[in-house]
Amino acid sequence: MTQPDRITIRRPDDFHVHLRQGTLLEQVLGPTAAVFARALLMPNTVPPLLGWGDIFNYRTLVQNAISRGRFSFEPFFSLQITESTQYETVQSAFRHGRAIAGKIYPRGMTTNSENGVLDYHKIFPALAAMQECGMVACFHGETPQGGVFCLDRESAFLGTLNMIVKNFPRLKIVLEHITTRKAVNWIMEMPANVAATITVHHLILTLDDVIGGKLQTHNFCKPVAKRPEDREALIAAAMSGDPKFFLGTDSAPHPVSDKECAHGCAGVYTAPVALPLLADVFDKRSLLERLDNFTSRFGAEFYGLPLNEGTITLVRRRQVVPATANGIVPFMAGRQIEWSVEAA
Repeated sequence: MTQPDRITIRRPDDFHVHLRQGTLLEQVLGPTAAVFARALLMPNTVPPLLGWGDIFNYRTLVQNAISRGRFSFEPFFSLQITESTQYETVQSAFRHGRAIAGKIYPRGMTTNSENGVLDYHKIFPALAAMQECGMVACFHGETPQGGVFCLDRESAFLGTLNMIVKNFPRLKIVLEHITTRKAVNWIMEMPANVAATITVHHLILTLDDVIGGKLQTHNFCKPVAKRPEDREALIAAAMSGDPKFFLGTDSAPHPVSDKECAHGCAGVYTAPVALPLLADVFDKRSLLERLDNFTSRFGAEFYGLPLNEGTITLVRRRQVVPATANGIVPFMAGRQIEWSVEAA
């Protein structure tokens, strides 16, 4: 069957993106805002977003950058949940900071997570507040405990999530950037209030693409890419039509000096190529008609948001990904990809 050479979908949402702050914010806002109508911004900034005042200040910075760029783009904000986050802090972030999610990081597992969680019982007051007010709990799903091999940390964390689902049956939960077949199966077994985001790069990479030959530092992320069978499970989930799986790019820019060094930061910068790469992945399996649900419907419905009204068109037109994008190395830099976003 011949696949179409163009496809028009609703403008998509990105339910997991890092826009950073300062100069980096100005450098990376454009590629996200030009394509995505809305995005959920992560709170592991410097300083982190630990209360409604932090969210208010960050919102001001982001809105000013949006105005300068004249983008049609709506940011959503999240609160970082730590072991010391109080019930009242969550309520204030929801009411005054308009946060729609709380983000829980395992301590020391990823960028700016030094104040993350070790004992998940200590965040029960915050989870109770989120359940009450309707905020979504977004988990970076890796166990923070020592002694767990890096490829097994996501699978090991599912036991902790089982405990949380049991104690908070009405809490909306998103297991972020899933990477394993076990996580896919676990999500499918959970009730409707438990969902998962899938990134662009985890639909493409395996661990071989990171360390199989020479070290590919710009493919290094947390959680790390896993085995081929895990990637195939993610692809099947993204294209399944199951509303529990939707897009969260986890686009995570870092300066070149922080990636190409002895202790390179985790994060893959996918924003400039996210939508064309997704079109290619879905096209290769003759399922382009399911792209709209994954990018533009299921996430909004899970978060209780109206669907976007605008559209965006992708065309089968080859492009070479630039070596840098505003000083940041993008995913697939220097590589040829088959799809492009059609200019408005």
